[in-house]
Amino acid sequence: MILVWILLGVGVLMLLWAIGAYNGLVRLRVLADNAWSDVDVQLKRRYDLIPNLVETVKGYAKHEQQTLEKVIQARNQAISAGDPAAKIEADNLLSGALRQLFALSEAYPDLKANTNFTQLQGDLSAIENDIAQARRYYNAVVRDFNTKQQTFPSSFIASTFGFTTRPFFEAAEAERENVKVQF
Repeated sequence: MILVWILLGVGVLMLLWAIGAYNGLVRLRVLADNAWSDVDVQLKRRYDLIPNLVETVKGYAKHEQQTLEKVIQARNQAISAGDPAAKIEADNLLSGALRQLFALSEAYPDLKANTNFTQLQGDLSAIENDIAQARRYYNAVVRDFNTKQQTFPSSFIASTFGFTTRPFFEAAEAERENVKVQF
């Protein structure tokens, strides 16, 4: 009889642990979705600002069409990217194209002094800071989620219920290099 009570107690404890592990994974998954949504909102703000910036630059740098087209193409790819992994890759391409665009301002002193360009550049800089903050939060939540999902013993619950690792938002190799301005 005592053995039955012990086994029943162990079974109840295991069930409570499994429920706690599952709920913890769900909580972290929801936090990761929320954090990704924050990143996505900031990226949308950036995407909305880019056409205005490009139009301002076009007036000053008509023969820099290739750089401007790269920015628009990268923006369109980023907007149409579906899952977080594709969006991360597309956003890294967009960041590189924007760095080239801002490097153009060094070649065109009149552009650099233009009020619209300066305002748009300031707005984009503020958005970039917001994106960086949202990325850091997203990566922190993904770190916690992935750690819980992959560590013993909650990995049993994660694999049973189909929890999968999330991608981190990392800078592309091209983003890690300095922009080269040549005349």
